[in-house]
Amino acid sequence: MALPSFLARERIIARPGFNRWLIPPAALAVHLCIGQAYATSVYKAALVSHFDSSLTAIGIIFSIAIVMLGLSAAVFGTWVDRNGPRAAMFTAACFWSAGFLVGALGISTEQLWLVYLGYGVLGGIGLGIGYISPVSTLIKWFPDRPGLATGMAIMGFGGGALIASPLSRQLMNWYDPTYDGTIGTTPTGAAVAQLFVTLGIVYLAFMMFGAFIIRVPAPDWRPDGFDPSTVKAKSLVTTENVSANNAIKTPQFWLLWTVLFCNVTAGIGILEQAAPMIQDFFRNGETSAVAAATAAGFVGLLSLFNMGGRFVWSSTSDYIGRKPIYMVYLGVGLVLYVLLATVGSTATWVFVILAAIIISFYGGGFATVPAYLRDLFGTYQVGAIHGRLLTAWAAAGIAGPLIINGVLDARGTPGQLTAGDYRPALFIMVGLLAVGFVANLLIKPVAEKWFEPKDTDAPTTASTTGDRSLSR
Repeated sequence: MALPSFLARERIIARPGFNRWLIPPAALAVHLCIGQAYATSVYKAALVSHFDSSLTAIGIIFSIAIVMLGLSAAVFGTWVDRNGPRAAMFTAACFWSAGFLVGALGISTEQLWLVYLGYGVLGGIGLGIGYISPVSTLIKWFPDRPGLATGMAIMGFGGGALIASPLSRQLMNWYDPTYDGTIGTTPTGAAVAQLFVTLGIVYLAFMMFGAFIIRVPAPDWRPDGFDPSTVKAKSLVTTENVSANNAIKTPQFWLLWTVLFCNVTAGIGILEQAAPMIQDFFRNGETSAVAAATAAGFVGLLSLFNMGGRFVWSSTSDYIGRKPIYMVYLGVGLVLYVLLATVGSTATWVFVILAAIIISFYGGGFATVPAYLRDLFGTYQVGAIHGRLLTAWAAAGIAGPLIINGVLDARGTPGQLTAGDYRPALFIMVGLLAVGFVANLLIKPVAEKWFEPKDTDAPTTASTTGDRSLSR
């Protein structure tokens, strides 16, 4: 299907002298918006009350969105690489905004299936396309610092909730003055519907801003002072290219899929249960030493470490390498989970420090994986390969909560659980991290038989072929 000319890849080739540092803000404009997905808990109780439903039924909205994120990233990854970041960001903005508007209609008419369709399906497609849309472009603009580049963008996804949560509370208070944002007060369904409409419009504007300032590098462009030949000296970094279709045939892809799945599943194990978990670890009978407000603050702290880890650890990987940094995520993370299970209940500060570092590794794993893919498979179709790898996220989004909730359901009643009830689940996470650690150790350079022929043009556009030359 032909795209409108203003979205065409050829229209966004940067002119000489273009400042590449304008690209990260364009990526952030998208990722900060779609990062709202981590703030759904703000209005979860309101939707339960409005639809007279259960937490599980409302929680399915988020689950559908994450599954659609993984599926759409996999399905549309090649399309994103072929048509360029502007077309992808524009499409993501339309789907993400439409998801909010259809969801608002579902809330207003009390049709929960419309919320599933809107925020879950349409919004999830916008999430997937939006998440991968700037990745390959950033890597091509920053061949000298791919970890830094992807960390800057994906940091926005982790930090989107830090903006969306207080903004949503303020807007719902505006639309429903009886709601003041404190524990025990719940906004009306009408207020949540108006919130959805507002967010849909605001996010559409910001994402379109990112779409229209994004640029791709010219075929002969490279950073000042960057010598591509220096890349050859780094372990596990190829100067060749592998197509998305061939990448999924390699053991390296599936080993890295396993690494990401294990790292994300372990991180979600804490994120999904963060607030009640810290209260349960310090419970004495029917009461906890950690107040509900403190638990909410703990969730905010984890968001900061999730966001910071995406930037700090991915930037560090540019210096020590992608494989070594994943040895830290998985190996040190394994030790931290053991400590959390055994001594985490001795003091709140011990629990908080251990959990915060674990979540920083969770965020770092997301931000580092695009650069790891670039190292293994080159820049040719790295966006499409990244999209297919994100099916690991979709799988982890199901497995992590199932493991934690399944263990806790078998151990007791919510509100009466203690630290000991969490230990079986935490040791399962230790086992998963051990599997991921071994998978990372097994990753070796991709065999030459999977490389694209050097005398064959990329089956995309002329500018894409030019981009391929950057990695040689």
